[in-house]
Amino acid sequence: MGRIKTTQVKRTGRKLVGMHTNKFSSDFTHNKKQVDETATISSKKLRNVVAGYVTRLTRRQSVS
Repeated sequence: MGRIKTTQVKRTGRKLVGMHTNKFSSDFTHNKKQVDETATISSKKLRNVVAGYVTRLTRRQSVS
């Protein structure tokens, strides 16, 4: 079982992917840098969680 993401993380991740679809890829380190540039997130841990969720969303889109 995985960790459940909070509503804030999901909302922010979906918003970023919706606005900047072409900036994100299936690579976590690339997405981490892109989240840092496009969003104002206060902590490094929260940035990493959002980047992980964005990575998951982009991988799911590429499979479908």
